[in-house]
Amino acid sequence: MARRPLQFTLDLFGPAAPSGTVKPSDAELKVPLVQVGPVPDAIETAAHRAAPSTFRHPRATREVLLDGKLVAYEVKRRKRRSIGFSVGAEGLAVSAPHWVPLYEIDHAVQGKSGWILKKLHETRERHHRHESARTDWKDGATFPYLGEPVSLLLDLRQAQTALQADASGQSLCVGLPADATPAQIGQAVQVWLIQQARPLFISRLDHFAPQLQVQWRKLSLSSAATRWGSASANGSIRLNWRLLHLKPAVIDYVVVHELSHLRVMDHSLRFWATVHTVMPDYADLRRQLKQEAVPQNKNKQYYCK
Repeated sequence: MARRPLQFTLDLFGPAAPSGTVKPSDAELKVPLVQVGPVPDAIETAAHRAAPSTFRHPRATREVLLDGKLVAYEVKRRKRRSIGFSVGAEGLAVSAPHWVPLYEIDHAVQGKSGWILKKLHETRERHHRHESARTDWKDGATFPYLGEPVSLLLDLRQAQTALQADASGQSLCVGLPADATPAQIGQAVQVWLIQQARPLFISRLDHFAPQLQVQWRKLSLSSAATRWGSASANGSIRLNWRLLHLKPAVIDYVVVHELSHLRVMDHSLRFWATVHTVMPDYADLRRQLKQEAVPQNKNKQYYCK
């Protein structure tokens, strides 16, 4: 089931009450933007979109300069007690109670300019990484395997998909004709990755479980859209086969993360202390994991549970 894009949220005045959407009135949508003058015309809008220092939400109804960066944002009226900010793939959206005037919303945006710009830049950089990870499945294409590039070699004579290495690097030989469709090639690579995933994951689970003094009982391979792994109190571990695209050290972090949940089933300080006992550099590996983009799900942001 598709998940909503990951959003960063921050409330200005405190926790929000349970919310329900209230559609803004037509009059509110026609209010001029924060910049002096009317809503930019088509030529100005095109120029804004082309500018590298512009962040424009597709449904923007307000805009403001934050530290020299033009930010056009969407205002959403909600049944809530506070002003909230969310930064997602489309840009900045501001949720506000029905009774808060627009000038107060503008002031709140200015007050949180540092946080907003930070999240907007992070989202843009993540989008660029996702685009760079796009794989065109064809003969000669490359994809990451254990953090290293692997070239695809299509050869109909190849009886079984196999990884080969020589002085020029690694290649995956797939028994498909040169004119195979991208879907066929991608499926063949996925099947091979899944075959490699189980023995690798089992070896890492067996390596770290004694160090954490836990016992895992069952491993399931996951194809979850946005989750790297999960753990159950009964000792069941689920790990996403797409982890095979990542560096071994990052895979180990996910394994340790899930095994640590067999001792602490939350993300409390005690949980992170447990992770730290066997992986002191987990914070750096966790940051690397958040920055990863994998070929099959270039528009998703993964997480561990």
